[in-house]
Amino acid sequence: MINVLKTNAIELLKNLISTKSFSGEEDETAVIIANWLVSSGVTINRSMNNIWAINKYFDETKPTILLNSHHDTVKPNKSYTRDPYEAIVEDGKLYGLGSNDAGGCLVSLLSIFVYYYNRKDLKYNIIVSATAEEENSGDNGISSILSSLPEIDFAIVGEPTTMNLAIAEKGLVVVDGCAIGIPGHAAHKNTVNPIYKAIKDINWIENYKFPLVSEFLGEVKMSVTQINAGQQHNVVPTECDFVIDVRVNDRYTNQQVFDIIDKNTESNLVARSVKLNSSSIPKEHEIVMAGQRQGREIYGSPTLSDQARLHCPSLKLGPGDSTRSHSPDEFIYISEIEEGIELYIRILNEIL
Repeated sequence: MINVLKTNAIELLKNLISTKSFSGEEDETAVIIANWLVSSGVTINRSMNNIWAINKYFDETKPTILLNSHHDTVKPNKSYTRDPYEAIVEDGKLYGLGSNDAGGCLVSLLSIFVYYYNRKDLKYNIIVSATAEEENSGDNGISSILSSLPEIDFAIVGEPTTMNLAIAEKGLVVVDGCAIGIPGHAAHKNTVNPIYKAIKDINWIENYKFPLVSEFLGEVKMSVTQINAGQQHNVVPTECDFVIDVRVNDRYTNQQVFDIIDKNTESNLVARSVKLNSSSIPKEHEIVMAGQRQGREIYGSPTLSDQARLHCPSLKLGPGDSTRSHSPDEFIYISEIEEGIELYIRILNEIL
Protein backbone atom coordinates (compact mmCIF):
# COMPACT_ATOMS: atom_id res chain seq x y z
CA MET A 1 0.00 0.00 0.00
CA ILE A 2 2.81 2.40 0.84
CA ASN A 3 4.34 2.09 -2.62
CA VAL A 4 0.96 2.88 -4.18
CA LEU A 5 0.63 5.90 -1.88
CA LYS A 6 4.04 7.16 -2.98
CA THR A 7 3.16 6.86 -6.66
CA ASN A 8 -0.21 8.54 -6.19
CA ALA A 9 1.32 11.32 -4.10
CA ILE A 10 3.83 12.21 -6.81
CA GLU A 11 1.13 12.22 -9.50
CA LEU A 12 -1.02 14.48 -7.30
CA LEU A 13 1.88 16.87 -6.84
CA LYS A 14 2.48 17.03 -10.59
CA ASN A 15 -1.18 17.94 -11.05
CA LEU A 16 -1.00 20.64 -8.38
CA ILE A 17 2.16 22.16 -9.88
CA SER A 18 0.42 22.39 -13.25
CA THR A 19 -2.46 24.37 -11.73
CA LYS A 20 -1.97 27.99 -10.65
CA SER A 21 -2.81 28.53 -6.98
CA PHE A 22 -1.63 31.96 -5.87
CA SER A 23 -2.79 33.02 -2.40
CA GLY A 24 -6.50 33.79 -2.56
CA GLU A 25 -6.82 32.06 -5.95
CA GLU A 26 -6.62 28.40 -4.91
CA ASP A 27 -10.08 27.26 -6.02
CA GLU A 28 -8.81 24.92 -8.77
CA THR A 29 -6.24 23.17 -6.58
CA ALA A 30 -8.89 22.85 -3.85
CA VAL A 31 -11.02 20.89 -6.34
CA ILE A 32 -8.05 18.68 -7.29
CA ILE A 33 -7.30 17.86 -3.64
CA ALA A 34 -10.94 17.23 -2.80
CA ASN A 35 -11.36 14.88 -5.78
CA TRP A 36 -8.15 13.04 -4.90
CA LEU A 37 -9.34 12.41 -1.34
CA VAL A 38 -12.82 11.35 -2.46
CA SER A 39 -11.29 8.94 -4.99
CA SER A 40 -9.37 7.45 -2.05
CA GLY A 41 -12.62 6.78 -0.20
CA VAL A 42 -12.41 9.79 2.12
CA THR A 43 -15.36 11.99 3.12
CA ILE A 44 -14.26 15.62 2.82
CA ASN A 45 -15.32 19.07 3.96
CA ARG A 46 -14.73 22.35 2.14
CA SER A 47 -14.90 25.99 3.24
CA MET A 48 -13.80 28.55 0.66
CA ASN A 49 -10.52 27.07 -0.63
CA ASN A 50 -9.80 24.96 2.46
CA ILE A 51 -10.27 21.19 2.37
CA TRP A 52 -10.29 19.00 5.46
CA ALA A 53 -11.24 15.49 6.51
CA ILE A 54 -11.58 13.49 9.72
CA ASN A 55 -10.62 9.84 10.11
CA LYS A 56 -13.47 7.39 9.49
CA TYR A 57 -13.70 6.09 13.04
CA PHE A 58 -13.44 9.39 14.89
CA ASP A 59 -13.90 8.94 18.63
CA GLU A 60 -14.49 12.08 20.68
CA THR A 61 -13.06 10.37 23.78
CA LYS A 62 -9.62 10.18 22.10
CA PRO A 63 -7.12 13.02 21.63
CA THR A 64 -6.76 14.47 18.14
CA ILE A 65 -3.81 15.20 15.83
CA LEU A 66 -4.06 17.78 13.05
CA LEU A 67 -1.98 17.24 9.90
CA ASN A 68 -1.87 20.52 8.01
CA SER A 69 -0.15 21.98 4.98
CA HIS A 70 -1.02 24.62 2.39
CA HIS A 71 -1.71 24.50 -1.33
CA ASP A 72 -1.23 28.16 -2.22
CA THR A 73 2.01 29.47 -3.73
CA VAL A 74 3.80 32.75 -4.17
CA LYS A 75 4.06 34.10 -7.71
CA PRO A 76 7.11 32.91 -9.64
CA ASN A 77 10.06 35.29 -9.60
CA LYS A 78 11.66 36.66 -12.75
CA SER A 79 14.74 34.44 -12.45
CA TYR A 80 12.95 31.25 -13.51
CA THR A 81 14.58 29.57 -16.52
CA ARG A 82 11.86 26.88 -16.69
CA ASP A 83 8.11 27.01 -17.03
CA PRO A 84 7.07 27.18 -13.34
CA TYR A 85 3.84 25.30 -14.12
CA GLU A 86 5.42 22.41 -15.99
CA ALA A 87 5.98 19.45 -13.67
CA ILE A 88 9.10 17.86 -15.10
CA VAL A 89 11.26 15.16 -13.48
CA GLU A 90 14.98 15.33 -14.30
CA ASP A 91 17.81 13.60 -12.45
CA GLY A 92 15.45 12.61 -9.67
CA LYS A 93 14.19 16.19 -9.18
CA LEU A 94 10.56 17.21 -9.64
CA TYR A 95 10.60 20.83 -10.84
CA GLY A 96 7.79 23.35 -10.57
CA LEU A 97 6.36 26.20 -8.52
CA GLY A 98 5.23 24.95 -5.12
CA SER A 99 6.98 21.60 -5.46
CA ASN A 100 9.13 22.20 -2.39
CA ASP A 101 7.00 24.81 -0.60
CA ALA A 102 4.92 23.05 0.34
CA GLY A 103 3.62 20.62 -2.26
CA GLY A 104 5.84 17.71 -1.26
CA CYS A 105 4.77 18.10 2.36
CA LEU A 106 1.10 18.42 1.46
CA VAL A 107 0.87 15.31 -0.71
CA SER A 108 2.86 13.33 1.86
CA LEU A 109 0.50 14.29 4.69
CA LEU A 110 -2.56 13.59 2.54
CA SER A 111 -1.09 10.17 1.76
CA ILE A 112 -0.47 9.19 5.36
CA PHE A 113 -3.96 10.38 6.29
CA VAL A 114 -5.34 7.96 3.69
CA TYR A 115 -3.02 5.29 5.12
CA TYR A 116 -4.60 5.65 8.58
CA TYR A 117 -8.12 6.67 7.51
CA ASN A 118 -9.84 3.29 7.92
CA ARG A 119 -8.00 2.18 11.05
CA LYS A 120 -10.24 1.42 14.05
CA ASP A 121 -7.46 0.86 16.59
CA LEU A 122 -5.80 4.30 16.63
CA LYS A 123 -4.97 5.94 19.97
CA TYR A 124 -5.50 9.35 18.35
CA ASN A 125 -8.04 10.77 15.97
CA ILE A 126 -6.46 12.28 12.86
CA ILE A 127 -7.61 15.34 10.91
CA VAL A 128 -5.96 16.46 7.69
CA SER A 129 -6.33 19.96 6.26
CA ALA A 130 -5.10 21.40 2.98
CA THR A 131 -5.44 25.12 3.50
CA ALA A 132 -5.27 28.38 1.59
CA GLU A 133 -3.59 31.77 2.02
CA GLU A 134 -0.57 30.62 3.99
CA GLU A 135 1.89 32.59 1.89
CA ASN A 136 0.12 35.90 2.51
CA SER A 137 -0.99 35.11 6.09
CA GLY A 138 -4.56 35.66 4.91
CA ASP A 139 -7.68 35.40 7.03
CA ASN A 140 -9.35 32.92 4.66
CA GLY A 141 -6.84 30.16 5.37
CA ILE A 142 -6.49 27.81 8.30
CA SER A 143 -7.70 30.33 10.89
CA SER A 144 -11.09 30.45 9.13
CA ILE A 145 -11.79 26.73 9.71
CA LEU A 146 -10.42 26.15 13.20
CA SER A 147 -13.81 26.74 14.83
CA SER A 148 -15.25 23.99 12.59
CA LEU A 149 -12.70 21.39 13.69
CA PRO A 150 -12.79 19.18 16.79
CA GLU A 151 -10.46 20.16 19.61
CA ILE A 152 -6.85 19.58 18.55
CA ASP A 153 -4.27 18.27 21.01
CA PHE A 154 -1.25 18.85 18.78
CA ALA A 155 -0.47 19.52 15.15
CA ILE A 156 2.09 18.54 12.55
CA VAL A 157 2.49 21.37 10.05
CA GLY A 158 3.94 20.29 6.73
CA GLU A 159 6.75 22.60 5.66
CA PRO A 160 10.13 21.62 4.18
CA THR A 161 12.44 20.79 7.11
CA THR A 162 14.46 17.93 5.52
CA MET A 163 12.28 15.79 7.83
CA ASN A 164 13.98 17.18 10.90
CA LEU A 165 11.86 18.43 13.80
CA ALA A 166 11.29 22.17 14.02
CA ILE A 167 9.98 22.30 17.57
CA ALA A 168 9.86 26.09 17.70
CA GLU A 169 9.15 28.80 15.15
CA LYS A 170 9.71 32.54 15.30
CA GLY A 171 6.74 34.87 15.23
CA LEU A 172 6.46 37.90 12.96
CA VAL A 173 5.58 41.53 13.49
CA VAL A 174 5.69 43.93 10.56
CA VAL A 175 5.87 47.54 11.77
CA ASP A 176 5.22 50.64 9.68
CA GLY A 177 7.23 53.62 10.90
CA CYS A 178 6.74 57.27 10.00
CA ALA A 179 9.09 60.06 11.08
CA ILE A 180 7.47 63.51 10.85
CA GLY A 181 9.44 66.66 10.01
CA ILE A 182 8.88 70.27 8.99
CA PRO A 183 9.04 70.62 5.20
CA GLY A 184 10.71 73.48 3.41
CA HIS A 185 13.39 74.58 0.95
CA ALA A 186 16.61 72.63 1.38
CA ALA A 187 18.63 75.87 1.33
CA HIS A 188 16.94 77.29 4.43
CA LYS A 189 17.31 76.48 8.14
CA ASN A 190 13.65 76.59 9.17
CA THR A 191 13.08 72.88 8.53
CA VAL A 192 13.20 69.62 10.46
CA ASN A 193 14.40 66.75 8.30
CA PRO A 194 12.37 63.57 8.96
CA ILE A 195 14.99 61.47 7.19
CA TYR A 196 17.49 62.28 9.95
CA LYS A 197 14.87 61.41 12.59
CA ALA A 198 14.21 58.11 10.87
CA ILE A 199 17.95 57.37 10.66
CA LYS A 200 18.26 57.87 14.41
CA ASP A 201 15.52 55.30 15.00
CA ILE A 202 16.95 52.93 12.40
CA ASN A 203 20.35 53.08 14.12
CA TRP A 204 18.65 52.06 17.38
CA ILE A 205 16.88 49.21 15.60
CA GLU A 206 20.17 48.03 14.10
CA ASN A 207 22.04 48.02 17.39
CA TYR A 208 19.49 47.06 20.04
CA LYS A 209 19.67 43.55 21.49
CA PHE A 210 16.62 42.11 23.22
CA PRO A 211 17.92 40.58 26.47
CA LEU A 212 15.88 37.34 26.47
CA VAL A 213 17.39 34.70 24.18
CA SER A 214 15.61 31.45 23.27
CA GLU A 215 17.22 28.02 23.53
CA PHE A 216 16.05 27.04 20.04
CA LEU A 217 15.17 30.35 18.37
CA GLY A 218 18.04 32.55 19.50
CA GLU A 219 17.59 36.33 19.59
CA VAL A 220 14.75 38.52 18.42
CA LYS A 221 15.83 39.84 15.01
CA MET A 222 14.86 43.27 13.64
CA SER A 223 15.49 44.34 10.04
CA VAL A 224 14.54 47.60 8.32
CA THR A 225 13.51 46.39 4.88
CA GLN A 226 11.94 49.45 3.21
CA ILE A 227 12.37 53.23 3.37
CA ASN A 228 10.81 56.07 1.39
CA ALA A 229 10.95 59.86 1.57
CA GLY A 230 11.05 62.95 -0.62
CA GLN A 231 10.03 63.92 -4.15
CA GLN A 232 12.81 66.27 -5.31
CA HIS A 233 16.33 67.30 -4.40
CA ASN A 234 15.65 70.82 -3.07
CA VAL A 235 12.71 70.11 -0.75
CA VAL A 236 12.99 68.73 2.78
CA PRO A 237 10.08 66.26 2.94
CA THR A 238 7.23 66.20 5.42
CA GLU A 239 7.77 62.59 6.43
CA CYS A 240 9.99 59.55 6.03
CA ASP A 241 8.33 56.15 5.97
CA PHE A 242 10.08 52.87 6.74
CA VAL A 243 9.17 49.25 7.46
CA ILE A 244 10.59 46.97 10.16
CA ASP A 245 10.48 43.18 9.85
CA VAL A 246 10.68 41.69 13.36
CA ARG A 247 11.18 37.97 13.98
CA VAL A 248 10.16 37.21 17.55
CA ASN A 249 11.43 34.33 19.69
CA ASP A 250 9.39 32.37 22.21
CA ARG A 251 10.57 34.49 25.16
CA TYR A 252 8.34 37.41 24.14
CA THR A 253 4.88 38.00 22.79
CA ASN A 254 4.62 40.14 19.68
CA GLN A 255 2.91 42.87 21.67
CA GLN A 256 5.76 42.99 24.21
CA VAL A 257 8.33 43.35 21.43
CA PHE A 258 6.34 46.09 19.71
CA ASP A 259 5.97 48.01 22.99
CA ILE A 260 9.76 47.93 23.55
CA ILE A 261 10.44 49.23 20.03
CA ASP A 262 7.81 51.94 20.36
CA LYS A 263 9.16 53.11 23.72
CA ASN A 264 12.70 53.54 22.37
CA THR A 265 11.97 55.32 19.08
CA GLU A 266 10.60 58.76 18.15
CA SER A 267 8.82 57.85 14.92
CA ASN A 268 5.14 57.02 14.83
CA LEU A 269 4.91 53.22 14.74
CA VAL A 270 1.98 50.98 13.82
CA ALA A 271 2.08 47.18 13.93
CA ARG A 272 0.19 45.62 11.03
CA SER A 273 -0.70 42.68 13.27
CA VAL A 274 0.46 41.16 16.54
CA LYS A 275 -1.38 37.86 15.95
CA LEU A 276 1.48 35.90 14.38
CA ASN A 277 3.24 34.91 17.59
CA SER A 278 6.01 32.35 17.94
CA SER A 279 4.91 28.75 18.34
CA SER A 280 6.42 25.60 19.79
CA ILE A 281 6.00 22.13 21.21
CA PRO A 282 7.79 20.83 24.32
CA LYS A 283 10.91 18.85 23.48
CA GLU A 284 9.61 16.19 25.89
CA HIS A 285 6.39 15.75 23.87
CA GLU A 286 5.86 12.18 22.72
CA ILE A 287 5.80 13.08 19.01
CA VAL A 288 9.14 14.89 19.33
CA MET A 289 10.69 11.98 21.19
CA ALA A 290 9.28 9.57 18.59
CA GLY A 291 10.93 11.61 15.85
CA GLN A 292 14.24 11.64 17.67
CA ARG A 293 14.10 7.86 18.01
CA GLN A 294 13.90 7.78 14.22
CA GLY A 295 17.16 9.72 14.04
CA ARG A 296 15.66 13.16 13.37
CA GLU A 297 17.23 16.29 14.85
CA ILE A 298 15.40 19.07 16.71
CA TYR A 299 15.89 22.76 15.94
CA GLY A 300 14.20 26.17 15.89
CA SER A 301 12.90 27.60 12.62
CA PRO A 302 13.31 31.28 11.67
CA THR A 303 10.53 31.15 9.05
CA LEU A 304 6.80 31.66 9.57
CA SER A 305 4.10 29.09 8.78
CA ASP A 306 0.50 28.28 9.65
CA GLN A 307 1.77 27.26 13.09
CA ALA A 308 1.33 30.92 14.02
CA ARG A 309 -2.43 30.54 13.51
CA LEU A 310 -2.84 27.49 15.74
CA HIS A 311 -3.67 27.47 19.43
CA CYS A 312 -2.14 24.13 20.32
CA PRO A 313 1.37 22.64 20.53
CA SER A 314 2.69 22.22 16.99
CA LEU A 315 5.62 20.69 15.21
CA LYS A 316 6.90 21.72 11.77
CA LEU A 317 8.02 18.67 9.83
CA GLY A 318 8.20 17.79 6.16
CA PRO A 319 10.23 16.66 3.14
CA GLY A 320 12.15 19.21 1.12
CA ASP A 321 14.57 21.97 2.04
CA SER A 322 13.45 25.40 3.23
CA THR A 323 16.37 27.10 1.44
CA ARG A 324 14.76 26.16 -1.90
CA SER A 325 11.48 27.88 -1.07
CA HIS A 326 10.59 30.85 -3.27
CA SER A 327 13.74 30.24 -5.32
CA PRO A 328 13.92 30.16 -9.14
CA ASP A 329 13.44 26.73 -10.73
CA GLU A 330 12.07 25.35 -7.47
CA PHE A 331 12.27 21.59 -7.08
CA ILE A 332 11.97 18.67 -4.68
CA TYR A 333 13.67 15.30 -4.98
CA ILE A 334 11.30 12.40 -5.66
CA SER A 335 13.24 10.46 -3.04
CA GLU A 336 12.49 13.15 -0.45
CA ILE A 337 8.76 12.62 -0.90
CA GLU A 338 9.10 8.84 -0.78
CA GLU A 339 11.29 8.93 2.31
CA GLY A 340 9.05 11.58 3.87
CA ILE A 341 5.98 9.37 3.64
CA GLU A 342 7.89 6.47 5.21
CA LEU A 343 9.26 8.65 8.02
CA TYR A 344 5.90 10.22 8.81
CA ILE A 345 4.44 6.71 9.16
CA ARG A 346 7.33 5.40 11.27
CA ILE A 347 7.14 8.38 13.61
CA LEU A 348 3.36 8.25 13.97
CA ASN A 349 3.37 4.48 14.42
CA GLU A 350 5.30 5.01 17.64
CA ILE A 351 2.41 6.91 19.23
CA LEU A 352 -0.62 5.48 17.41
